[in-house]
Amino acid sequence: MNMKKKGTSLLVSLATVSLVLAACGGGNKSGGNDASKDNGKENVDKSLFPIETSNDKDAIKGGTLNVALVSDSAFKGIFSQEFNDDAYDSKIFQFNVEPLYTYDDNFAITNDGPTEVKFDEKAKTATITIKDGVKWSDGEALKAEDIAYTYEVVGHKDYDGVRYDETFKNIVGMEAYHEGTAKTISGITIKDDQTVVIEYQEVSPAMLNAGGGIWSGVLPKHNLKDVPVKEMAASDQIRKNPVTLGPFKVSNIVAGESVEFVPNEHYYKGKPKLDKVVLKRIPSDSIVASLKAGEYDVALSMPTDIYKSYEDLENTTILGREELSYTYIGFKLGTLDKEKGEVVTDPKAKMADVKLRQAMAYAVNNDEVGEAFYSGLRQNATTLIPPAFAGYHDKDLKGYTQDIDKANELLDEAGYKDVNGDGIREDKDGKPFEINFASMSGGEVAEPLAQYYIQCWEEVGLKVVLSTGRLIEFNSFYDKVKADDKDIDIFQAAWSVGTDPTPTGLYGRDSEFNFSRFATKDLDKLLKDITSEKSFDEEYRVKAFTAWQEYMAEELPVIPTLYRYETLPVSNRVKNLDWHYGATQWQNVELTAETTEK
Repeated sequence: MNMKKKGTSLLVSLATVSLVLAACGGGNKSGGNDASKDNGKENVDKSLFPIETSNDKDAIKGGTLNVALVSDSAFKGIFSQEFNDDAYDSKIFQFNVEPLYTYDDNFAITNDGPTEVKFDEKAKTATITIKDGVKWSDGEALKAEDIAYTYEVVGHKDYDGVRYDETFKNIVGMEAYHEGTAKTISGITIKDDQTVVIEYQEVSPAMLNAGGGIWSGVLPKHNLKDVPVKEMAASDQIRKNPVTLGPFKVSNIVAGESVEFVPNEHYYKGKPKLDKVVLKRIPSDSIVASLKAGEYDVALSMPTDIYKSYEDLENTTILGREELSYTYIGFKLGTLDKEKGEVVTDPKAKMADVKLRQAMAYAVNNDEVGEAFYSGLRQNATTLIPPAFAGYHDKDLKGYTQDIDKANELLDEAGYKDVNGDGIREDKDGKPFEINFASMSGGEVAEPLAQYYIQCWEEVGLKVVLSTGRLIEFNSFYDKVKADDKDIDIFQAAWSVGTDPTPTGLYGRDSEFNFSRFATKDLDKLLKDITSEKSFDEEYRVKAFTAWQEYMAEELPVIPTLYRYETLPVSNRVKNLDWHYGATQWQNVELTAETTEK
């Protein structure tokens, strides 16, 4: 749920498909398979997808952009980077919530947004200067005190969001403020109405990237100052009448179902060209028919597992790009000590034996999953750094591919043996051994895919059952995972890693997003190396990333399962939509017809 580290957010890992994946044994012993051939499917040539619209027709004046949010669950509707913790809300508020800075194709911070950011490596400071004329959607000027106030909210002892992690603790004086021994954050200085200086204890090259340590969100102090921090996430100021910086502002909300946006007349880059944006949630089993009928101009979170059903829509152009994300299977290895704010790993946890975890990774065939379910738009994930971060992704690390013999060998070595000859392994003490598996509901593919993994594990003698006896709704699923529900031993989920590949926010000792609750001194050191000042040396930084990926592949607190490619159906009447990361500017989008063609 981005839950996230710095721009980090959670993704729904599954959506609809009519195809049922072949049984686990469909591949060979070493992981090869012919899934795509067996299903009569040709995998997609991803290089053919455009990344922006090419509509050269004359634009009409104004018009309404109809946007679909494809989701089988109601959205939360949290219009704040500080309190948001899932990918759906972040897709919604991209229309009205604008970060303080922009970034380029390499995710490096640029000064094309509302502020200019100047980073001083030697002084260990970031100076944020607000540009002239930047105003909130209610007409009030954005001020330096708003930026400082945002840090005070996230650092407050009553803050119940997920942002207070090592990046905030890295600010000089933050922990003293959080603990109540200081009334202000000593490392944050307001120079004037438009300038704030933030001092850090340590700096790293990650801070030069969007999401890498310099927080990009901001809250309007004048609108929120009378709301207690502990009540802020549920307040009308966050959920119903948000005051924001983006090109549009909220005009109407139907909780969990729809949002209407109108132009923000105070937007610093000028009034948007559209009259309105109407976003509605639509179930995954209805979206294709709705696109065919011309009901929507843009479909966010479009399922790739049903790509074949919409690839030839004549009224639509399909944009595509590599996602900054991966799906994974996590092992519950401990709990989160909320008072200390850190992970406590239990050496006696059911899934504590690394050979058990590795065996479960060798038992599955994720290449087959990607080919059979997603037309090749997903592929076996080999490390926890997606290939989109080419400089840090360890392409030499092969990860885990299906090897049934190896899985059986590891389980035998670990002492999980079939004592009574029923084909199911007992635990090391010869007692019945059952693994509770949590997986999300959402469309027709969720159930068969969960059952596919269960069948794979059964093939190597492991009894795995759904933890509630059924799949779990998206929001409830993450509530249970975050709470370290005792009925969950393993879980299937997904991460969007944001624009900074630094993994501390997801796997650090003090990260709430470390859902596996895995922490060791070796891991602490490896993560520290990635964010250390030594990593300003790019060669050192690459080696640090490589070492971390190798360690995580060996210890395997989570199994990376699939890298993802995402699609964005856009109606042929949409003009000036650029889907490059960091490039989408909704104020420039126009329409070339009054209605969407069918």
